[in-house]
Amino acid sequence: MRRPPTIVETLAGTVALATSLALTGCSGATVDPATSATPTASGSALDGSITVYAAASLKTTFTELADDFEEANPGTTVELTFAGSSDLVTQITEGAPADVFASADEKNMTKLTDAGLVESSAPEDFATNVLTIAVPPSNPAGVTSLADLAEPDVKTVVCAPQVPCGAATVAVERAAGVTISPVSEESSVTDVLGKVTSGEADAGLVYVTDVEAAGDSVEGVPFAESDQAVNTYPIAPVADTADPEVARAFVALVTGEVGQGVLRGAGFGAP
Repeated sequence: MRRPPTIVETLAGTVALATSLALTGCSGATVDPATSATPTASGSALDGSITVYAAASLKTTFTELADDFEEANPGTTVELTFAGSSDLVTQITEGAPADVFASADEKNMTKLTDAGLVESSAPEDFATNVLTIAVPPSNPAGVTSLADLAEPDVKTVVCAPQVPCGAATVAVERAAGVTISPVSEESSVTDVLGKVTSGEADAGLVYVTDVEAAGDSVEGVPFAESDQAVNTYPIAPVADTADPEVARAFVALVTGEVGQGVLRGAGFGAP
């Protein structure tokens, strides 16, 4: 009996097919989706190095996808940089050598689109995420709701307003009629989570995927108002990338069947 394809073989076929659709119209290249490498316009396998700038909440999933991409395309290298989306936009605007940008919200992607710093084709939405409350496993402050975070004796950490998770925090505060006075505002969601896991905070507002990835180091406290701030994640190749075919193939991976499966497994919602 023929064995089922491995994830790498499935990945290779998905990326190959997506790249083929983008290229065959102008190049005449043909693709066998069963092959283990992605052809370029000239018909050769993918070869090159790209740097992906991605929102901090994507660290676990994009690290896995980058490894799978390199295994399926041995001539490629994917370097990853994670930070708050607003910080990444600032770096790209100032000339940082990014080839792909994946944002935790549409607002920050729009900044690059308006500046002409991503490819002319529209960025593709690939995931959604919502906030939850992260507390230490013992939940020392007894947090059970968003309103509890407004209590003066609860040390709460949030993202800064310019960061997507911070903008979402402002939105849920307004929806719930709650005003939180945080002990600190962080530049990324992973920094918020770090404050909670280290015991420096009683609670933090992070994404549901961050609690999922943190395992037993934190507990999640869901709250009804979280659906008032659903963040949509877009991705796009950066303009003037030195390896556009590799960049587009990585985007195709993220938005395709394999990438979507990895993201769903980590708790992300569909775009």
